[in-house]
Amino acid sequence: MKLQEHKSERTVVLAYSGGLDTSFCVAWLREQGWAVVTVNVNTGGMVASEAEEMQERALLLGAKRHVSIDARDELYVNHLRFLLYANARRGGTYPLCVSAERVCQAGCVARLALETGADAIAHGSTGAGNDQVRFDVAFRAIAPSLELIAPIRTLGCTREFEAEFLAKRDFEIPGTVKRYSYNKGLWGTTVGGAETLDSWDSLPQSVYPGEVDESAAPREIVIGFTRGAPVSLDGEVLSPVALIEQLNAEGGAFGIGRGVHLGDTIIGIKGRVGFSAPAAHILIESHRELEKLVLTSKRLFWKEQLGNLYASLVHEGHYLDPVCRDLEAFLGSSQDVVSGDVRVHLDNGFCRVEGVRSPHSLMSRDVAEYGEGARLWSSQDAEGFSKIYGIQQLLASRAAAPDTVEGGWKCE
Repeated sequence: MKLQEHKSERTVVLAYSGGLDTSFCVAWLREQGWAVVTVNVNTGGMVASEAEEMQERALLLGAKRHVSIDARDELYVNHLRFLLYANARRGGTYPLCVSAERVCQAGCVARLALETGADAIAHGSTGAGNDQVRFDVAFRAIAPSLELIAPIRTLGCTREFEAEFLAKRDFEIPGTVKRYSYNKGLWGTTVGGAETLDSWDSLPQSVYPGEVDESAAPREIVIGFTRGAPVSLDGEVLSPVALIEQLNAEGGAFGIGRGVHLGDTIIGIKGRVGFSAPAAHILIESHRELEKLVLTSKRLFWKEQLGNLYASLVHEGHYLDPVCRDLEAFLGSSQDVVSGDVRVHLDNGFCRVEGVRSPHSLMSRDVAEYGEGARLWSSQDAEGFSKIYGIQQLLASRAAAPDTVEGGWKCE
């Protein structure tokens, strides 16, 4: 492949995924006279051979240098654990596979650009999605002195144009990459294609990552949590990253965590994306059930409200707003007693929590048995409580005008 020689030594650091969009960016930026440094931030879902192929592709396209950063631990510590504490799922479905990754990736890329004295920083997002906002906001907050370049957005490129541009320079893109865009990560993989541009079409199962083992027998696993963090799987102590990766493999074999999310984008239009997030789905279901056992009703209520707020802020590119640190403090504090084991049934396409146990359980036969009896109060106490509990409704009924009470019922 022949590309034009550098016209200058101005350096741009490009957030590089190895896909069609960022591959186009390397070649196009090079032809504009930039010395391109490609940076791939591994936030999960990548094997060693893929990293090597990505580096070879970047250099072949004309990058002056390629840098690989393993940020899986950083992603979990700074981002994913709080999304897990929040049981965060956009629209009650989508576990925010990409949102936190982009902030983590943007931070790594921006810091490298500043450390190496680059002149500009770039990403390959289009002008229609959420990622452009996430990258822009993070880049401007962390590296405001650097020029920001977004070639795909600026040129308004289609995927067909990008593929043809690269093909003319003897760089071929696989057919599946042309038709579908993928983002692999620790918290899940998203898939975009022609079907996600319509609210009725469905993605073929064949385009989801991994293969479902139709012959796999149902099984049970036990996940151990300490202060809200997953720490063991079937009794084996694992780091959170290793545990998540193992659950992605085991849950993926059952096709767990697949779906299509439809919702509002940051820029105000409706968007749709397919996703496969086995570990996120299993962990959120397990963590939420454990919280039900150990947290008070008021704590559960406010954690859900503030957890939803936190998830929304992260998803919509506001992670660097100081309010997120305030919410993280609350979410972290809420996990002080979220320790114990969760027994989960895995089957074809779904998981089900079968049981939970914790030394901090608020469900105890020593206190009360639902529907049978209690040891902390008498039947007379219960009668008095029920009477007082309904006082306001009684007073409201008496105060209502007769003709406004349903059915003409009167309090006398």
